[in-house]
This record gives sequence, C-alpha cells and structure tokens, in this order.
Amino acid sequence: MSEQPIADLRRHQPRFSGLESGHRACTGCGEALGARLVTEAAGPDVLVANATGCLEVFTTAWPQSSWRVPWLHSLFENAGAIASGMEAALKAQGRPTKVLAFAGDGGTFDIGFQALSGMLERDHNVLYVCYDNEAYMNTGIQRSSSTPHAATTTTSPAGKARMGKRHLKKDIVSIIAAHHVAYAATASVAYPSDLRKKVRRAMAVEGATFLQVHSPCPLGWGHDGAVSIEVARLAVQTGLFPLVELERGSLTGVMPIREVRPVRDYLRAQKRFVHLFADDPRAREELDHIQALADHNIERYGLRGDRPDALDSEGADTVRRGGARWA
Repeated sequence: MSEQPIADLRRHQPRFSGLESGHRACTGCGEALGARLVTEAAGPDVLVANATGCLEVFTTAWPQSSWRVPWLHSLFENAGAIASGMEAALKAQGRPTKVLAFAGDGGTFDIGFQALSGMLERDHNVLYVCYDNEAYMNTGIQRSSSTPHAATTTTSPAGKARMGKRHLKKDIVSIIAAHHVAYAATASVAYPSDLRKKVRRAMAVEGATFLQVHSPCPLGWGHDGAVSIEVARLAVQTGLFPLVELERGSLTGVMPIREVRPVRDYLRAQKRFVHLFADDPRAREELDHIQALADHNIERYGLRGDRPDALDSEGADTVRRGGARWA
C-alpha cells in the first residue's frame, strides 16, 4: 500500500477517547474536556483510579458509565494510594500497564495530599492528573487551598469583613517537584496540543509523574459555558496560571506569553471576582495585589520569552520537546 492511502486512513481514523459523550457534566465544563484530552493522549492501555468529585459523579450515574477504559472509584482522600495499589498489583502480575490517577483540587491539594505524597515518594508508575477547578465544586463551591486569592466562594464570601478568600493559591506543582519526581507539569484545557504532548511525555516516563490541568467551572466561576476556553486562555495570558515543566525538581520548560494581558481582563469575566470592581478602595488594593502576583509569576518563570533558555532556534518554547509555542 502506498504512503498516501495510509496517510488518508490515519486522517479519517476516529481518535480514541477514554471518556464517551452523554455524561452529565455542566455545559462548558473544563474538567470533562480535560479528562477527554488526557485519555485521548494516554490511549486505551491504561487503568484509571478516580477520586470522589465532579468527574466521578457526572460520568458514572448508575447504571451507566462514560468510561471506555478500566475505571475504579476511590475515596476523596486516597486516589494516590489506590493507584499505587493498582500499579503494584499489575507489576506483580508482570503487566506493565500505566495507571492514571484522577482527582480535583480538593482531592489533590487538600484531602488527598498525604496519599499523593506517598505515591510520589515510592515512585509508583502512575500519572497523577489534577483537574484544577479551584474549589470544591461538587459539594457546593467551598474554597480549597487551590482557590485564588480574593475569589468568593460559599465559605469565603466577599463582604464587609474581607474581599473573598484571604489566602494565596497553593503552589502545588512546586511542592510536587520537591519530591524530585521525573516529570511534573502544568497545562490548560485552552491549549489542547500542549496538554496532549505533556501527557505523552509523562506516559513515556517510568515512575511517578504529575500533571495539573487548569479546568474552568462555569457554575463555580460564574461565566457562561460558551466562553470556558476564552476564560482559561486569559488565565495563562495574564500570568496567573503559568504553563511550566519540571524534571527532578528543576524547571526545564515554559510556554512564553506573546502578549501579556492585564489581570482585570481575566477577573472581569467571572462573577466570583465581581466584588473587585466595586467602587471600594479595598477592591482596588486587591486588584493591584493580584496583578503583582501575576507579574511575579511572569518574572519568576520568564514568561515574556526573555529567559536565555526559553526559546530555541525555531522559536519553540524551550528545552522541552514538543511544547506549545506561544500563549
């Protein structure tokens, strides 16, 4: 068979998806899109351990399931431990199948961190994916340690006492990198090519790897589901959610920003930050604070593209192979 017919067959072959349509996610759910992209890139030869949360709930309403790969429901707090046990059992059987652990920010940053840290320290052959929608969305939009500073949630409401959440978003990828795992990265559903390439990179590594996927929640963030990708893209373009890669604790790749946007563009698109645009000196102070946080990220990671190692000769984003070129 000639090369042209083979190319045509590949082009028309349906892409594998481990997550079928017909689930019960909200319109514009970033977590549903993130899970679809991750499973597409990971392929069919995987097992999934899924912590309690939105992803588990909207994909497995009994007696139906949207999953096309072997899938196991874990508790909120132990996806890392369950995935570790699955991987150890497969290894004992001589079946080197990759295990994926899926959890939200509540099950990763907070409740499940102990089990996750143990999984990383033991270096199980597991890719742990955190779908980061920045609050406990499934149980009523309560704040988590991933919730951004000044965002309003049902447990950190804006009012006379304070302007939303007082504390900063936890820098989880740096904490993960401190375990000296072979590969850790951040990604966004707004940049699917970059996300898929990072999944494939993590899948190629023998040992524990980690991916934090920024996943807009229209319900919790207060934006129309039709603009989820636009909102996610603004998080990257403002510097509030840097797209980076780390190996053995060292920064090895960044996605530079072609045109840095002001944080107001991102915050104004979401009702959880509407109080920051009131005629209130506290609001102006918080806006300046959040802009300073974004500016710090830009300088820390060299997101303007002015790091000596940020661009290769072709203008690609780095020393890291295959990353997306520009935000």
